[in-house]
Amino acid sequence: MPVNTEAYQKIISQLNNEATLVAVSKIKPVEDILALYQLGQKDFGENYVQELVDKQAKLPSDIRWHFIGHLQSNKVKYIAPFVHLIHGVDSLKLLKEINKQAIKYNRIIHCLLQVHIAQETTKFGFSFDELQELNIPKEFINISVDGLMGMASFSDDRALIRNEFKQLKNLFDKLKINHPQFHTLSIGMSDDYTIALEEGSNMIRIGSLLFGKRIY
Repeated sequence: MPVNTEAYQKIISQLNNEATLVAVSKIKPVEDILALYQLGQKDFGENYVQELVDKQAKLPSDIRWHFIGHLQSNKVKYIAPFVHLIHGVDSLKLLKEINKQAIKYNRIIHCLLQVHIAQETTKFGFSFDELQELNIPKEFINISVDGLMGMASFSDDRALIRNEFKQLKNLFDKLKINHPQFHTLSIGMSDDYTIALEEGSNMIRIGSLLFGKRIY
């Protein structure tokens, strides 16, 4: 299926320059990414380290690559030279490794802390309680923790999804008091991004609406 340019233009108009669209291109060919890039899209999200490394080598250098999957500490080194933003930081151990690799490449790596807001236990992330006592070690000088990321429950209950997003926005606002560098709240995907935007998201991650359903 070709890239859905009509859906892309609709989403861009809905964002009104107030939120960032990350086009989730996992398991999609470089041709599809280029098609969106040629429309002006610069932010792309990938879930798998090797796939991201391969695509980054083949595509324009001004693409901003977001890693949005579950990242293992031993894989950080492969994306550290170029990754724009790591969305799914779910432990201080991972944060420490990102800082270590950032030092090697003499750059600042931007990160979001993943918060577990869904009912499913299979999703990763810090709990609300853990983040209430958030203390980012001062020696982590080569990372910038820019905000939070979350995934809502896989549910048709729109009220449940809205409530989960609302709780995360409230936590974001509380943490911002002591962490004024927080500026990004990454919530909302193809099925729920309109609710996320209404609840304060300023970064959405859209895949299937743009690229079609994935066939694994």
